[in-house]
Amino acid sequence: MVDHAHGTPSGDRRWLLSAFTVVVAFMIGEVVAAVLAGSLALLADAGHMLTDAAALGLAVIAARIAQRPARGAYTYGFARADALSGQANGITLVLLAIWFVVEGIRRLINPSGVHGGVVAIVAVIGVLVNLVATALAGRADRASLNVRGVLAHLVTDIWAFGATLCAGLVVYASGWERADPVASLVVAALMAWTGTRLVRESGRVFLEAAPHGLDPLQLGAELADVPGVVQLHDLHVWVLGSQETALSAHVLVGPTFDCHEVAEQLRTGIAERHGIEHVTLQVDHADQQLHDADSCADAHGAVHISPP
Repeated sequence: MVDHAHGTPSGDRRWLLSAFTVVVAFMIGEVVAAVLAGSLALLADAGHMLTDAAALGLAVIAARIAQRPARGAYTYGFARADALSGQANGITLVLLAIWFVVEGIRRLINPSGVHGGVVAIVAVIGVLVNLVATALAGRADRASLNVRGVLAHLVTDIWAFGATLCAGLVVYASGWERADPVASLVVAALMAWTGTRLVRESGRVFLEAAPHGLDPLQLGAELADVPGVVQLHDLHVWVLGSQETALSAHVLVGPTFDCHEVAEQLRTGIAERHGIEHVTLQVDHADQQLHDADSCADAHGAVHISPP
């Protein structure tokens, strides 16, 4: 049965592929227009559109790979495939931004002939095309780093085309051809900002950082406050992928409490308050474990918390 539900993996791929088709079709036409008009700003926009197309294509592939179940050596599955895609797109944006900065400065020094009318017309079409592509891609699941990266590309492109439109109108009205490389520098700055943010976000995934807005120390104190918990240490919380978080900890409980009941209470609280389902807890009674736990926490430098 074909799945038409909004936010499902198959639905995400359908919306992303639709946006991909729109972006690629316009990008080809923009490259031709940039060559005919002699516009670096249009060429920079086309370069950004290329990264949009790559982002959309990789997002579709990564979304499919991320659905594969854990198997073989990949015991955590393929949830980080979208982070690989986001990092590749971010690095590409930064490299293109550097190239457009160099070329923009060169054209500021030695301006070349630019057809302002053509630039302005193509920029207007570019804004409309990006609005359509953004609307299509926005129908996919925005919790995915892939989808967020794609939307960041497309929204940045809208602003970039706005700068290009201004440059085209200035060149057409006044003949000041340096407006074109100035606009390309604006586009390059937007590309660098978007690319840096994507690299930083994917880096958090690869470095297994805690999710945004979740303080491991505060979480540890919350867990240590659960009745029966005598000590909690080796607490680790990290991002498996853009939509999944994992947590592990060693918990020591009082001798009069049932380990299984305390563990279940901790898992339930973690899931309800923080949405973390992938939880691994080693739960022991405290009477025989306290000394070893202190040594282990000191050696590993992990979060080590006792109830007040």
